[in-house]
Amino acid sequence: MKQNWWKILAVVLLIYTIIGGFLMPAPEDLGILQKTIRNLYFHVPMWFTMIILLLVSYIYSIKYLSKQRMEDDHRAESMANIAMLFGFLGLITGSFWAKFTWTVWWTPDPKLNGAAIGMMMYLAYYILRRNIEDPSKRAKFSAVYNLFAFPIFIVLIIVLPKLAESSLHPGSGDTVGFNEFDLDSNMRRVFYPAVIGWILLGLWIASLRHRIKLLQNRYENNW
Repeated sequence: MKQNWWKILAVVLLIYTIIGGFLMPAPEDLGILQKTIRNLYFHVPMWFTMIILLLVSYIYSIKYLSKQRMEDDHRAESMANIAMLFGFLGLITGSFWAKFTWTVWWTPDPKLNGAAIGMMMYLAYYILRRNIEDPSKRAKFSAVYNLFAFPIFIVLIIVLPKLAESSLHPGSGDTVGFNEFDLDSNMRRVFYPAVIGWILLGLWIASLRHRIKLLQNRYENNW
């Protein structure tokens, strides 16, 4: 029970986010955002979750290169795979948000293009792992790839968009971030728990995937 407290917390926070996100009143003076500001409770935390999971995957890749333990490689893979799931959900929720605020599903914005390129980089990571049969070589090549992929990914989605001359995405180029808006206390009561809840959910799913992977390996070895 003591080991599962964070899983229970994740469920409670996400239920609170879903209920509070739709029931708590949103500010009325946000211009073009209008009621779509409620997507803030889903789209932004999903990207936070993706970045945290990729960071954990990066750390496990470093640990593998240092200690050569397959356990670390399996965890790095699980974290990266679930991170891409949340990245995909982030793209979907962002695309819907763009449709209702910018009237298009996608626009050639530095932030959006950087996110798409970053996702393709980790798709290449997935393909790399599937095309190397030797476990030790697969783990080593994947860890080295991850060592370069994560810093480049951060540059693509955070650094370069901020250096852009213009952007539609909040917090990129000459556009102010949501921290510049006067988000009222109702939104803050939902947004901060939402960030924690989605991150915990991501870690939980990644841990489950890691356990499934271990069971599959044991089953295959027995045969």
